[in-house]
Amino acid sequence: MRNFEKPTRSVAVSARAMAATSHPCATLTAINILQAGGNAMDAAIAACAVQCVVEPGSTGIGGDCFALYAPSGKAEVIAYNGSGRTPKALTIDWFEERGLTEVPRQSPSAVTIPGAIDAWTRLHADHGRLPFADVLAPAIRYAEQGYAITPRVHRDWQKEEEFLATDKAAAEIFLPNGRAPRIGEIHRQPKLAATLRRIAVEGRDGFYKGAVAADMVAHLKAHGGLHTLEDFAVAKGEYVTPVTTSFRGHTIHECPPNGQGIIALLILNILACFDNKLAPQSPDRLHLEIEATRLAYAARDAWIADPAKAHVPIDELLSEDFARDLAARIDLARALTELPDFEMPLHRDTVYISIVDEDRNAVSFINSIFDSFGTGLVAPESGVILHNRGQSFSLERGHPNMIAPEKRPLHTIIPGMVTRDGRTEMSFGVMGGYYQAMGHAHLISKVVDYDMDMQDAIDLPRLIPVGGKVPRVEAEHTMPAETVAELTRRGFEIVPADDPIGGAQVIRIDWENGTLTGASESRKDGIALGF
Repeated sequence: MRNFEKPTRSVAVSARAMAATSHPCATLTAINILQAGGNAMDAAIAACAVQCVVEPGSTGIGGDCFALYAPSGKAEVIAYNGSGRTPKALTIDWFEERGLTEVPRQSPSAVTIPGAIDAWTRLHADHGRLPFADVLAPAIRYAEQGYAITPRVHRDWQKEEEFLATDKAAAEIFLPNGRAPRIGEIHRQPKLAATLRRIAVEGRDGFYKGAVAADMVAHLKAHGGLHTLEDFAVAKGEYVTPVTTSFRGHTIHECPPNGQGIIALLILNILACFDNKLAPQSPDRLHLEIEATRLAYAARDAWIADPAKAHVPIDELLSEDFARDLAARIDLARALTELPDFEMPLHRDTVYISIVDEDRNAVSFINSIFDSFGTGLVAPESGVILHNRGQSFSLERGHPNMIAPEKRPLHTIIPGMVTRDGRTEMSFGVMGGYYQAMGHAHLISKVVDYDMDMQDAIDLPRLIPVGGKVPRVEAEHTMPAETVAELTRRGFEIVPADDPIGGAQVIRIDWENGTLTGASESRKDGIALGF
């Protein structure tokens, strides 16, 4: 049980249904949809659409989406990969001819064809209950009538003022009066409202064909992009088979590559090689989590790619032998200095949504434009922010994740689901770009290994390795000084994190009592609510 004298908050508890998101408007929207007769999928899409309006730095309809869905709370989990592919004409030669060694952020070459709207429309058609127009109506209302700026949204928005000013359309929409809106001010996006109305009526064709697609393609081409209307017209996601591992009697489900969910499972497999007698936030335990993450991320950067375009050794990554081999490298007396090469993990912007309805349908739903405001390129007539997911590609020839035509990049966004004894136990997710795999393992370990209150587990100080072979670790300022000192003594270079690390939402089903318990990220503006 939480310490009620500490400045935290209780988990949410309800009997019928629950929603947890990173924005109050999105959570309330989900609850309203559920009370109006919608199911968990309706509520998740509605909440996400609202966040695409009220959290424009974190997500948008010009981004990508992944989802896990457990109908009726059963153990058979459905996965959908809504990540986009590169334009057909984009090759690595294009970058080499220009002397580029990485994909630039504010460039059309960073824009894969957005997969979110395809995912929403497909998931709604297959699993939703309410009319699609009703699901999008709250987002349209916020975009037309306006929404009040919340504290974390303002903080993230203000940091991107200079960046947004470089694109005329972005500046017109997102820098009214030449600056980011302040806390409590009202902001409107009428162009995005019109686009959402078109999608509400026409479905996916309202985005991937016609005026909206033409607007996006024209803007990309004006900046030197190789996108075509055909690239948009043929874009589609797909249902995929989740990857799983067993952790202390629980089955953890993740979307398979090209996402990094399998790396969360690898971290858990490494942690499973050790007992859980270490105190949950002790230097020994944090040392173990850091090294498990560094080793797993090395494997990620070596192998994770689009399995339709490259071989991804899924069975090897999930094997007990591989986890044991990596675990044997960890020395709790000192930081590892010998690791395979891997790039520095970065913090990115995403929204994660967890919903469970009264029929115990559970949805784990995540939507992202990668960096804050993505590329910073905004289609001028439709108001669509274009993401920069293509930055996750490698420009090294022969690398499995090398950029290529019609290919999906290594993806950071990963919804999670936990089942046990034939039923769904938790719908969970952690935001924060490359942190997400570590975040998944950290959260599940704290809840499962230590029976920790979910909100307490979310509120714990966080850290993330960022140095590759150099054992450099970013830590939030709330990490105890004595812990930082001990990790430093062991050879880790601890540096302050520039931003709060990640964010999380989780809902747990109590089958015995017939109730739901939810928690939402204290580093964001959101909340978990139920009824």
